[in-house]
Amino acid sequence: MTDQHGELDAALERVIDAARHHLAAVRAAQGRVDDDDVWQAYVALNNASFAYDEQLLDAFGEVTPWDVESIDPEEADERFAGAEGVEASDPHPRVISVRQRRDYRVPSIAGLIRVAEAARREGTPEGDEPAPVEGVGEAVLELLQSGDGSLSALDVPELEPLDGVVMVSEVGTPVDLESFDDDDPVGPFQPAADDRLVGRLDEHPFLEADEEHDHAGHAH
Repeated sequence: MTDQHGELDAALERVIDAARHHLAAVRAAQGRVDDDDVWQAYVALNNASFAYDEQLLDAFGEVTPWDVESIDPEEADERFAGAEGVEASDPHPRVISVRQRRDYRVPSIAGLIRVAEAARREGTPEGDEPAPVEGVGEAVLELLQSGDGSLSALDVPELEPLDGVVMVSEVGTPVDLESFDDDDPVGPFQPAADDRLVGRLDEHPFLEADEEHDHAGHAH
């Protein structure tokens, strides 16, 4: 009969040894990014932890709190080891393109322009008179420029978010903004023939409790 207790003890010792080697590698790396010794020790610790978890489950129906999956060391080396090897063998392009669209309803044009003008005044040097904000589009652009450039700058009561979408693609060539006219609304966002869509995330605005109740039971 197999000595389950002995096998478990041995598996646990391998986890402890792997953890010690990993800690030693981390200390020796002193914060270096993509250190090969740290990566090798990580894979060994991961696989030792996975093996111990599997043996514990088989023997007693118990599990550890470690949520890990086995890593093939050879495959891991090819895909994730030193940077030069990764670039040569990694089958994925190195450029990821994120395209995002979100629509907004404008409950009050005058209110939105007031908010944008206030933001413009804050960014105008003292003593200078800021130019007036003319129109909804300019107001939204001013909020983006005055903020961090992300759509979070448009999280104001004067704009009511509607549906949006985020698309992530692997592309062979990064965008060259100089090759498009400033007033070209399509070119910078047009996928190339060899782009590969990784996935699409549909965004829906937050619904208040009453609205959620009204939408319950409807398929979308």
